[in-house]
Amino acid sequence: MSSSSSDEVEERLEEIFEEIVEDTYNEIVQSQTNKQRRRAYIERNREPGHNRLWNDYFSEDSTFSTQLFRRRFRMNKELFMRIVDGLSENVPFFQQRRDATGRLGLSPLQKCTAA
Repeated sequence: MSSSSSDEVEERLEEIFEEIVEDTYNEIVQSQTNKQRRRAYIERNREPGHNRLWNDYFSEDSTFSTQLFRRRFRMNKELFMRIVDGLSENVPFFQQRRDATGRLGLSPLQKCTAA
């Protein structure tokens, strides 16, 4: 075989190799961009938690007394509720919102209690 035909074979093999590498790379990129990762949803019982908090401290026949509320929160209920209302009206973080799946997040009362 002459040197020119050997060069042609070598060039052709190199072209084929580059095509295979490029096709493989494109397939990998395509498969990774098409995959949608789903995350597991963890039920946190936000709404029942709000109801329990309301029934424990803020309802007419609350589980815990006014004195116990004052001892735990170091203020009376009226002041606490004014703070909750003020924060939920003026600070976006303290407003109840829906998440990406449409579920309600924590209530302003829950957020202020945790803060």
